[in-house]
Amino acid sequence: MLHDTIAAISTALGEAAISVLRVTGPQALEVAQKVFHTARDLVSLPARQAHLVTARDADGTTLDQGLLLIFCAPSSYTGEDVVEFQGHGGLLVTQKLLESLLAAGARAAEPGEFTQRAFLNGKMDLTQAEAVMDLIHAQSTLALKAAHEQLGGAIGKEAMALKEELLPVLAHVEAYIDFPEEDISPDTGASLVAKMDLVLERASRLIATSEQGRILRHGARTVICGEPNVGKSSLLNLLLGFERAIVSPTAGTTRDTIEEIIQVHGIPLRLVDTAGLRSSQDEIERVGIERTQRELERADLILEVVDGSLPPSAAQRVSLPPQAEARRILILNKADQGLHPDWAGGVPLSCTANVGVETLRDAIRTLIMNVGSMQADHPIAINARHKICFERIVSQVQAARVALIDGAAPEYVALDLREALQSLGEVVGVVDVEQILDVIFSSFCIGK
Repeated sequence: MLHDTIAAISTALGEAAISVLRVTGPQALEVAQKVFHTARDLVSLPARQAHLVTARDADGTTLDQGLLLIFCAPSSYTGEDVVEFQGHGGLLVTQKLLESLLAAGARAAEPGEFTQRAFLNGKMDLTQAEAVMDLIHAQSTLALKAAHEQLGGAIGKEAMALKEELLPVLAHVEAYIDFPEEDISPDTGASLVAKMDLVLERASRLIATSEQGRILRHGARTVICGEPNVGKSSLLNLLLGFERAIVSPTAGTTRDTIEEIIQVHGIPLRLVDTAGLRSSQDEIERVGIERTQRELERADLILEVVDGSLPPSAAQRVSLPPQAEARRILILNKADQGLHPDWAGGVPLSCTANVGVETLRDAIRTLIMNVGSMQADHPIAINARHKICFERIVSQVQAARVALIDGAAPEYVALDLREALQSLGEVVGVVDVEQILDVIFSSFCIGK
């Protein structure tokens, strides 16, 4: 693949102020020379400067005029020669430019191929490559912060730090295999166990951030539930800042789940408005209520809305399993009508008077931080792939630790340690992991 020259449109298709096309590979300059014309050859133009050029097709027809930038290998995003053209953002003109680049000898880039080349050419490790898409998809300030930290190599540095701790342990064990007459003394054995304990502790801390990573990347699934006509849809509209759900005094208006994404104190929430929970003879409403029950089972956060102006005995509370109770926030709506004195706890709110919204936002933030293991000041939030690797590392180091303490043959200890080091390599992509590269980069945009 690295012997090909590839080209792609790097901006979204459609009408815009500008569009960007990128070319990279061994013949990037030669390909670009056939399409982009100026008074001098592209090879002689200074790199990292904007140059006004005219784009023409193979017949000499002018397609566009814009700015061209040249980045010479290895000081470029991909580590190869890169040519970037910034032209007018029209759908037809951009497509014609790409066709001309392909006719000039480039190949159409696959999704994520630019970033994949950056990885293969040593410009970034695998965790940084994954962070590129996290940065693009970030939906909150905390997600943006975590993506920037990962793009800076935070997770890769942690993995390499664990590697530096394990390498001396493996070296000592393998030296003992070669020179068995040099017995491992109790003091040395304790030192090796202490190093493995340190690795286990740091790896376990990283695993604990996987839940934080899931929430940052996909949002905390937040289900708004309660009886009909207590203000669930009004709460959804209030949090969103616009009328997304129909609000009506008629019970059973919301019959299906409605889903939207918002940000609360930097935390993305995937809000789900659900059908009111009650006994109903309406077939469509019953299906909606069944969906509500399923949403409650997989929710990260449950916002239960009740009519706070009525006594608790008049409210049909949502029944939750014990493990879900910690994820519930009780919202006492219609506080403008006066709260009934028998209510204890809960967040007073009035959707019509817009009262108590900030108190609710603070309560949501506190619950997510505590139950969801979110840490606003912790820059590292691993993804599902990292979690699998680190869990395997913990298992392998624990096996080596037990074998060493139990006096097993050193070959078994060394085998587990070598497997742990290979798993660490998988995190950053320094071992043969071709089977996962296609999966990772296939989710990228074409041209990235």
